[in-house]
Amino acid sequence: MIPRYSRPDMVQIWEPATKFRIWYEIEAHACDAMADLGVIPRENAEAVWKANNVEFDVARIDEIEAVTKHDVIAFLTHLAEHVGSDEARFVHQGMTSSDVLDTCFNIQLTRAADILIADVEGLLAALKRRAFEHKMTLRVGRSHGIHAEPTTMGLTFARFYAEMERNLTRLRTARDEVATGAISGAVGTFANIDPRVEEHVCQKLGLKPEPISTQVIPRDRHAAFFATLGVVASSIENVAIEIRHMQRTEVLEGAEFFSMGQKGSSAMPHKKNPVLTENLTGLARLVRMSVIPAMENVALWHERDISHSSVERMIGPDATVTLDFALARLTGVVDKMIIFPENMLENMNKFPGLVMSQRVLLALTQAGVSREDAYAMVQRNALKVWEHRTDFKEELLADEEVCAALSKEQIEEKFDMDYHTKHVDTIFRRVFGES
Repeated sequence: MIPRYSRPDMVQIWEPATKFRIWYEIEAHACDAMADLGVIPRENAEAVWKANNVEFDVARIDEIEAVTKHDVIAFLTHLAEHVGSDEARFVHQGMTSSDVLDTCFNIQLTRAADILIADVEGLLAALKRRAFEHKMTLRVGRSHGIHAEPTTMGLTFARFYAEMERNLTRLRTARDEVATGAISGAVGTFANIDPRVEEHVCQKLGLKPEPISTQVIPRDRHAAFFATLGVVASSIENVAIEIRHMQRTEVLEGAEFFSMGQKGSSAMPHKKNPVLTENLTGLARLVRMSVIPAMENVALWHERDISHSSVERMIGPDATVTLDFALARLTGVVDKMIIFPENMLENMNKFPGLVMSQRVLLALTQAGVSREDAYAMVQRNALKVWEHRTDFKEELLADEEVCAALSKEQIEEKFDMDYHTKHVDTIFRRVFGES
């Protein structure tokens, strides 16, 4: 997590001060619930809330931890310095460290998810706008990197929109699944703390009580969360790769916005490089790095061990901060992306008419020619276009065997570009609804 690839709202979630504030709220709400149940005196619970406006001293907590070698105990000691030793003696009553750590971690993840959800919603708006802007802007579709058949730039944006909309659903599901808390005590049996304390704390902090915890919240929830982040990152890369291809000099169908004063190369002043989308490809790799460790965290010894702890202290901030930055960057790229419709048509006609080969193939079979013979007839003319850059339609019109099966009018009709866009409206309704 470095400033270059970070945005302040997401970073703030993972700041030590934020973490300690959440720990405090967990402890204070737990004291309230225990006072309501008559387990501790009401005045002690109220005394804890006197620290509500305190800005906890991170350096002081670190100083205490250097001695205790235990972060939660260090925090509780610092809290007692503000509340008073006698008043704070019931804080953490019947609780274990994981009650605080796991509940806090899930609060941080849900807050992070809220930002990521808003990020994806912003990206969807940009993709939708560009899709409708270029709904009928013709470009060649490619398979294996080779010209296939005509499509539109609008359909390309719509495809990415549909993918990101699925990711929005995944993020909402992941957020819901990880939004649980546990205040269940050592090994999760509630032996020393009433389950109603957990219910109260979770209700106050916007979580659901974990149905059954051990000493920790089950890590399959977190594995699903980070796996979702990995899928979103892969979708970002999917869009970035397409834009990088489009910006290649010999393609140049689209390009990242190049701002005034921007430089592409320290050595070659003519360069306009796709640096933002290349960066996104790299950032996607970093987010995906968190997925396997999160899955390996699922298997813990018995009721708990801390093999997951060091992993989560790193992947929690790193994956969410990086993905937040990447989504915002991609939204900016899509929003400002320059499209070159004339280059799209020029590329499609680089081998004149060749992208219509399937239409001719189908017409021949419908005219009574066997598929094998029809394929051979079309391919031999297509290969002439590949080799000599001739016109595919002219080659077909000069082929006696083709003309014996199809009239000149039938052949020429197969080169109508509108044929390939006749169902664009249908696809757009499927993706965007009736809007």
